[in-house]
Amino acid sequence: MNKKNSLKSTIAVSLTNYLDAGAIVAGAAGLTLWKDYLQLTEGHLGWLNAISANCLGAAIGAIIGGVLADKYGRKVIYTYNMLVYMTGVLLILLSTNFPMLLTGFLITGVSVGVGVPASWTYISESSEIGNRGRNIGISQMAWGVGPTFILLFGTLLAPPTAGAGTEGICFYMVEELAAMFGVTGSGAELNVYSSRIVFASLFLVALVAWLLQRQLDESAEWKAAQEREQEKPAVGSAFSFASLLTNRVNIVTIAFLAGMYLTWNLVASVMGFFQPHIFETAGGLSNADANLLTVGQWTLIIITTFIFSMLVDRVNQRWLFFMGGIFAIAAWGMVITVGVTSIWGLIIYTVLWGIQAGFSAQAFYALWASELFPAKYRAAAQGVMFFIVRSLSAVWGLCFVYIYGEHGEGFTVAAYCMVALLVISLLIGTIGAPETRGKSLEQITHERYGDDI
Repeated sequence: MNKKNSLKSTIAVSLTNYLDAGAIVAGAAGLTLWKDYLQLTEGHLGWLNAISANCLGAAIGAIIGGVLADKYGRKVIYTYNMLVYMTGVLLILLSTNFPMLLTGFLITGVSVGVGVPASWTYISESSEIGNRGRNIGISQMAWGVGPTFILLFGTLLAPPTAGAGTEGICFYMVEELAAMFGVTGSGAELNVYSSRIVFASLFLVALVAWLLQRQLDESAEWKAAQEREQEKPAVGSAFSFASLLTNRVNIVTIAFLAGMYLTWNLVASVMGFFQPHIFETAGGLSNADANLLTVGQWTLIIITTFIFSMLVDRVNQRWLFFMGGIFAIAAWGMVITVGVTSIWGLIIYTVLWGIQAGFSAQAFYALWASELFPAKYRAAAQGVMFFIVRSLSAVWGLCFVYIYGEHGEGFTVAAYCMVALLVISLLIGTIGAPETRGKSLEQITHERYGDDI
């Protein structure tokens, strides 16, 4: 695929990342509003996180999507998956009770999981050798753009939290929309319409994504792999979990990538979903201020991810990974030493975590996971790893809310856990970083698997 077409397909597919991160952050930005409206406990919030696009919902979807993408092609995912996403988002924005909200989070999460393995695989397979990292970086930028816009909407539409004058400048739009549905006055029932509007914006973006992605051509790499299997059925077999999980190279690669990504994602998943809530309860910020500070962080993430995309194909990836890991540890080390009860503590944490996110374990996971496996189970391998990572993140999310407490009294203890996890991720990624820069996917596969594959 030529450079122009690969960039065009990268942008279309990257909307999946926008919607992935957007769904997580839309839930996070409105978490306190849904809690007040439905009178939820911290335990309820833990379950919302556990089955959402942040954790278990995406884990289930990744297994399904990875297998489907390898068996039927990458294009089949883009033809139907956004319809599922729109169904889940629609259910959330219409929710009037906790089971309805929970179901919407689950459906949306499953759809996100289905799309992730196919999107990273498609981008890698449609890229030129010298731009594979760049294109993955661009897709990661969409992962930052989504939260930035969602949180900006949340800030503009934020309800008053400390009397008149503390609401977002566009909150009048929330009042007008709520009045159309018979909700007047003030209170939690009105305020939650702010979150409903944010989810409505995701519905519209998903519709655009569906219209664009269903026009994509099938991956040439996948079609070539299918043709080779048809020509030599005795040499290579179609995908099966047995063939994936009995190959020694696959097992070692899965252990490396899942270990590196899991230990980082246990930290990132909690902050991706709970950060505005933590800023409000532990940091004492208003809903609008918490969202605004997080908007600043995601804006910084977009900038640093752009820098990553420009460097990753040109410099030593091991040292680039190491640098990102050091910033991540520094961010949480600051939480332990300085705390987040002051505005300066919150700002320093926000900046450090924003810098590391551009060079994060997820960015390298997206790149390496799409390079290190053969085409016949490239997406399914990612699905297995994504399932492991997001499932365990769901369990950790449930544990975190009890460590954290109702008002953030256990946040320091949680911070020590975060530092330990980030150190493990740093060591795994730095020691195990592969040498794939400047090589074609076929060359990487041959070097790792020989002619047996």
